[in-house]
Amino acid sequence: MRYGIGRTVLVVVAASAALTVTGCEPGLDDAGVDPAGPAPASEGAPTCSVEDLEATARQAAERPAGTGTGAAIVEFVNVSGASCVLKGHPTVAGAGNGSPERNHPLKVTPTGTATPVTVAPDGKAWVKLTFVQVQGEADGYCASGADPVSYPTIVVGLPGSGAHQVALDDGVFAECDDTVTVTPVSAVEPA
Repeated sequence: MRYGIGRTVLVVVAASAALTVTGCEPGLDDAGVDPAGPAPASEGAPTCSVEDLEATARQAAERPAGTGTGAAIVEFVNVSGASCVLKGHPTVAGAGNGSPERNHPLKVTPTGTATPVTVAPDGKAWVKLTFVQVQGEADGYCASGADPVSYPTIVVGLPGSGAHQVALDDGVFAECDDTVTVTPVSAVEPA
């Protein structure tokens, strides 16, 4: 299993233990990866592979009120020399202690209609992740009564395009209730 970390690709070998990510699409493995590899897209360009992409994350400008992360934008840059296609809604897991092999899957609620996005070389595409916000000061609290959780990194899986481990450019991912609402891959940068 491969995880893109910035410009570095970390290869994680899991002997017999499979990672489970809630909300995977049919035909994908537990990390949201098509085991058959990239499939041709309807636009004629192939599906982006994990090696084709550099992923980064930052806090979204528009996010729910509270003291946690609230919402994050994950940006994918095509670092290959050819156009490729991204599609679908992402899967999301917190990387326990920053370690992908200790992933904690989050329940994903998809929003919007997914359409393929062709990404030119050096082009970008985005997804927005909205978490159940942590409330209060210091360690905060969850409105549901659950304990808040924070992750130094998360793993974002894209159908056919691998799993990408990302850290926020400022802070850590903090959330409540182990759920996240996600947008499909978009050619328009969300706020």
